Amino acid sequence: MDCNQYSDWTPPTSLGFSRRNMLGTLSCGFGLMAFAGLAGATRLRHDDEGAAKRVSTGTHHTPRAKRVIFLSMAGGPSHVDTFDYKPELAASDGTSLGQGIRRGAKLLKSPWEFKAHGKSGLYISSLFPALAEHADQLCLLRSMKTDVPAHPQAQLKMHTGSFQFVRPSVGSWLLYGLGSANDNLPGFITINPQGGAQTYGCGFLPAPTQGTPIRMQGGGRAMVAGAAAGQGALPNITNPLLTREAQREQLDLVQKLNKERLKRDPRSDQIEGVIESYELA
Repeated sequence: MDCNQYSDWTPPTSLGFSRRNMLGTLSCGFGLMAFAGLAGATRLRHDDEGAAKRVSTGTHHTPRAKRVIFLSMAGGPSHVDTFDYKPELAASDGTSLGQGIRRGAKLLKSPWEFKAHGKSGLYISSLFPALAEHADQLCLLRSMKTDVPAHPQAQLKMHTGSFQFVRPSVGSWLLYGLGSANDNLPGFITINPQGGAQTYGCGFLPAPTQGTPIRMQGGGRAMVAGAAAGQGALPNITNPLLTREAQREQLDLVQKLNKERLKRDPRSDQIEGVIESYELA
């Protein structure tokens, strides 16, 4: 008798096969489960209807915010004249700063009076008497700071959380987390953005979460003046050099070329984002 013929033998189970066969079969099953998940994700990603290309339509919790308006007021009124009450600044009015960077300069208190408002005792200057009536409905953050005093870097950090690395903007995070209520309109727009494309970029988030910039030569004043005169406040939506029919044909052609490019590079998230933006157009 050849004893080696039983060297690979294991006791059979009640199911009629060995533990080794059972483990081998189960391992294949787990692999197929993972493959099914990946295949399903790929199928959803390249769905012709574009449903999976859209940003999130729900969160793991019930969101309290429906929409967010963020006013980035570069060059706006000083914080010490609006909401940041500095009693020591008022007490040190006229005091010299010494021999520092601003040699010979003196401290200047705010010309506006501050008072505590509401049950919370929120200090608001006399610049905003109507807003002060709603003090208990406001959330005011006075703990914000930056690592650099330069405006461009500080502005980038305010929008993305970093002035050194490419990170998603706050608008992209909100769109990614809350989703959009209308698939036919951009979920995140930025009007006359400052500080470069990174302030409304999506970073490592899906391309459709990037902000849609709306620019107008002359800035916000030109937009207000144009709207008051009955003119289109957002002229970059239409092309004055082309008819609507010609512009539609142009967009359709570009969209066709983008889809052909996506077939050659199906993993390009950037191309998918461009295609979706043209679908909105």
